[in-house]
Amino acid sequence: MQFPESWLRAFCNPALNTQELAELLTMSGLEVEELRPVAPPFHGIVVAEILSAEQHPNADKLRICQVNAGGPEPLQIVCGAPNARAGIKVPLATVGAELPPADADKADAKPFKIGVGKLRGVDSFGMLCSARELKLSEEHGGLLELAADAPVGEDIRKHLNLDDTLVTLKLTPNLAHALSVYGIAREVSALTGAPLITPECAPVAAVHADKLPVRIEAVDLCGRFSGRVIRGVNTKAQTPAWMVDRLARCGQRSVTALVDISNYVMFELGRPSHIFDLDKIHDTLVVRWAKPGETLKLLNGNTVTLDETVGVVADAQAPESLAGIMGGDATSVSDDTQNIYVEAAFWWPKAVMGRSRRFNFSTDAGHRFERGVDPALTVAHIERITQLILDICGGQPGPMDDQITTLPERKPVALRVARAAKVIGMPVSQEDCARVFTRLGLSFTETDGVLTVTPPSFRFDLQIEEDLIEEVIRVLGYPSLPSTPPLAPVVAKVASESRRAIHALRHALAARDYFETINFSFVEARWEKELAGNDNPIQLLNPIAAPLAVMRTTLIGSLINTLRYNLTRRAPRVRLFEIGRVFLRDASVQESDASVAGIAQPMRVAGLAFGPADQSQWSQRDRPVDFFDVKGDLEALFAPRQLRFVAAEHAALHPGRSARIELDGQAIGVIGELHPKWRQGYELPSAPVLFELDLPAVLARQLPMATPIPRQQAVLRDLAVIVGEAVTHDALMQTIQGAAHQGLIRSAKLFDVFKPTQANTELQAGERSMAVRLELLDDEATLTDERIEQAVAAVVAALAQGLGARLRG
Repeated sequence: MQFPESWLRAFCNPALNTQELAELLTMSGLEVEELRPVAPPFHGIVVAEILSAEQHPNADKLRICQVNAGGPEPLQIVCGAPNARAGIKVPLATVGAELPPADADKADAKPFKIGVGKLRGVDSFGMLCSARELKLSEEHGGLLELAADAPVGEDIRKHLNLDDTLVTLKLTPNLAHALSVYGIAREVSALTGAPLITPECAPVAAVHADKLPVRIEAVDLCGRFSGRVIRGVNTKAQTPAWMVDRLARCGQRSVTALVDISNYVMFELGRPSHIFDLDKIHDTLVVRWAKPGETLKLLNGNTVTLDETVGVVADAQAPESLAGIMGGDATSVSDDTQNIYVEAAFWWPKAVMGRSRRFNFSTDAGHRFERGVDPALTVAHIERITQLILDICGGQPGPMDDQITTLPERKPVALRVARAAKVIGMPVSQEDCARVFTRLGLSFTETDGVLTVTPPSFRFDLQIEEDLIEEVIRVLGYPSLPSTPPLAPVVAKVASESRRAIHALRHALAARDYFETINFSFVEARWEKELAGNDNPIQLLNPIAAPLAVMRTTLIGSLINTLRYNLTRRAPRVRLFEIGRVFLRDASVQESDASVAGIAQPMRVAGLAFGPADQSQWSQRDRPVDFFDVKGDLEALFAPRQLRFVAAEHAALHPGRSARIELDGQAIGVIGELHPKWRQGYELPSAPVLFELDLPAVLARQLPMATPIPRQQAVLRDLAVIVGEAVTHDALMQTIQGAAHQGLIRSAKLFDVFKPTQANTELQAGERSMAVRLELLDDEATLTDERIEQAVAAVVAALAQGLGARLRG
């Protein structure tokens, strides 16, 4: 927010210079982002009146002016401005004056000094100035015309109050009460104790009894609606120079008198308002939610299509303005307007929040209403607007129409003095807290050690005890905090060894040659439909870009999009991983500070491998990465825990080359090659291999356990069995592990698969031979041939019974 320091001091003028005031505001939470002078340094410029302006005899575009600068004799000035004429008052740079340099941005720029000049043979004793030459604005169409009552000879810096400073605040969203000059002055008064001057909003006497019928249909949109009819308004009236000047220094250009008055009160008191052309309203005003498909042409010229989530003020025929954001073109005031309706309302912040961004624009009104505007002063602020309209534009006001439905409830908040002292870190008494609340204008009650504050209507940010503690210390002053070292021992928090850190997981994946990527959580609806099989994704109300309109339920789409980005830049080998959140519909999720009702937000880790399996080298040929390369990466990532890969289908993966990943009998993710249809649809030269896992399962790990070195030697036995082609490796290993072999078999590894290419007397059609190496060990006793044979026989029997296997001869 930008405003001139002089306007702030008109409400509260503490005994502080500009720098001290800026430091005070910053240290109280109202960060001063920039201090900038209204005008650059210059001197010797005075108010002058042009007495006459005659055509230059030797130049068509020059005039010879006789100028009264307050001296005993008029000065002769040669001027080329098109608006140089007799009777106007303008700035005059006298001989010896210094103007701002033309290239003020350059470090070595020097001021422009005025001397006696001669233009086309005529002497000129000074220079008449435009606003651009004084660096007051970029306007250079002619001389800067001053007010008719400007005192001749007065220094222009004094006349235009140019020794002023523009203050720019960088306010956090909770400081809605500081989005006005008066609101900031209220803070300065509380911080310094300087008196606060409150602008007068005296009731204006009604001249007629006309009222515009208003009906509030959406109480969750509008809590209060106040308005007044004013007839006989002169909309062509000129906005006073003092108001134009203050608006300009707030970054707002002058439009018309009525618009300027509305904007002025918004900057002054923080109250956005709207002025309708009364004669363009059909019968009545209705405050309601828009109907799907309704359209509205706004004051900025845009025509927007509305839906039931957008609030409007409508008449009997159609919407006339976006509630709390911007008025409509159909009822806008013009030079022909004679009768107006002035409106000020309280719009619920949640009903305004994000709506303007949905239509790709923002307004000062929406910025304030979505943070919270005082609902208690709508009538008083209309009185202020009315008085300004009568003073500038004239008119006959009608009676006030004030309708209240539901206003925000300000629940009392208790502050424990002992708790405040502990959080702040220095002794704070109950008297200190009471004094702070009194200076802030907060009503409170006291008991022993506890103050209970009822927040005023303009403070939307006071909701919990910590908010009050913050108010105490910022008013007492952060510099008052003592510089004391901590007294408690600093003990590092030891993480549980049963869970590895996410950063350690990143290192582990990077060690497997994967690069981390970070993507948006909102994605294209196409990705969700094709790669997740999700036809009903969670829609964004105001996406930052039209394609990125839904929340993702899988990380696969983001990885494929990143792969395409790399391939267009000729990357031959790509390994990617992402750790991120997905968003799933889940009715069991309750609303809280960390969750949204009905939406689960689990964390997942996903990876992608594309291109050659290894970097190019002389000792081996390149081969494309396959399912088993990525499967090996995951097994290494989980070791010593054992993963199980079960054939399964997934919307994004090849139906014959994908699997469900299980850990301890629980499904934790998927792995597989991208479906050929999507490889072609996303224009990939070959199919990448992908995986996606639940993050908590990946982070969990077994605690290390010490085991003694075996005292006995292990015994190896090779076993070749004939099984059907449908028997998988997983089924073979599970059957061996389940055999009753008295715990002697420590491991089993498949080391050969044989399927004859020609006719074979031992293997029939549809069969193959699988050779397994068994490791047998007993920690307590040496294995005998008898025990070994019994264990092997148990395995053979289990394979025969479970898989129909037989020993190969």
